[in-house]
Amino acid sequence: MHELSIAREIIAIVQDEMNNLNLTKIEAVNIRLGALTGINADALSFGFEASVVDTNLDGAELIIEEVPIRGKCRSCGKDFEVAEFMFLCSHCSSTDLDVITGEELDIDHLVGS
Repeated sequence: MHELSIAREIIAIVQDEMNNLNLTKIEAVNIRLGALTGINADALSFGFEASVVDTNLDGAELIIEEVPIRGKCRSCGKDFEVAEFMFLCSHCSSTDLDVITGEELDIDHLVGS
């Protein structure tokens, strides 16, 4: 379960940011999680909740925005959402594309004081 180690790394990053910004309380940690990361959102939430107990993030909520896979076709230049991991342009059926979203694992913002 690599989600637990990812949750702990998120907590460490947030704690560093709390120190940098002189925050004493975090109510929510908002992250963006791409569909291509292979990270299970439920397992990540569970690992986060279990890992914040008795820390300065105790009670903080992990809010996960799941980011779909989007591609940009190199043949026709159009953007499209990749459905069911079928990397095929929905406009011209080309397989020559760049992935433009779906690989994210970012802390988007914190809610705290």
